[in-house]
Amino acid sequence: MESGVDRVSILDVCKVAGISRGTFYRYFSSQDELLDAFSRHKRDNFHQSLSSALAPYDDPDEKFDALIRYFDEYLQLGSARKLLLVAPDYAMGWFLRIFHDSIARFLTDLSVVFDAWDERLEAALDRELICELIIRYILSEQLVPSSKQARKALPIKIKRLLQVIIKAP
Repeated sequence: MESGVDRVSILDVCKVAGISRGTFYRYFSSQDELLDAFSRHKRDNFHQSLSSALAPYDDPDEKFDALIRYFDEYLQLGSARKLLLVAPDYAMGWFLRIFHDSIARFLTDLSVVFDAWDERLEAALDRELICELIIRYILSEQLVPSSKQARKALPIKIKRLLQVIIKAP
């Protein structure tokens, strides 16, 4: 997927890896199994990198700003979009399978931010809904990418949205 191919074939994978098809099938029973392993690896890296990007910040607002910066960088790379292009059926199924776990991970990563917002509002926000909206935004960027300029405006748009939520009765 790194080389700009428009599909994945087992033969191409074997050539790039310098292995025979027999060796490939010793480790993976199918192309989907290979894509599962690859996707798990990329997803684990995504969440580890996100946690590392958020870790230096104790201030909830700085932590949230770091989250937005991380998403912007992630979306610029377009890794998930590449998977969607080379294996669309697989990618759509994968996004569906990881959706609820992603919500749980974001709930954990953003717990300090949500605590601060709840305290400011003197009310409990629907944390799960906010995480779901974040994930849906990321997925929508995979399908219909924003321009670089529009994506750069994302932090301002999110802050405006949060201000509306915070001011709402």
